[in-house]
Amino acid sequence: MRAGCYQNGLWAVAVAEAGRQEGCDLIGGGVVMAPTGEVLARAAGTGDEGIPARVDLDRCTEIRANVFDFAGHRQPDADGLPIK
Repeated sequence: MRAGCYQNGLWAVAVAEAGRQEGCDLIGGGVVMAPTGEVLARAAGTGDEGIPARVDLDRCTEIRANVFDFAGHRQPDADGLPIK
C-alpha cells in the first residue's frame, strides 16, 4: 500500500474489521497513508475506532508534478525502439 501511494501520488485509507467474529479475533489496524508513503494515522486498539487525520489533497499534485512527472522524464529515444 505504501509503494502504491508513492508511485501513484495518491492518499489511501485502509480499513479493517476488529473485534471477535465467528470465533476469530480480528485486530483491525486501519491506516491513513500519504502520497509520500508515510503513515499519517493508524488505529491503535483491537476494537472498532475512528482515526482522524488532516489530508491535504494538494500533496497529490505536488508529488505528481515533481517526483513522478512521467511526461517530463520520458525519453523514448533511450528505449532503443524506432520513433514513429
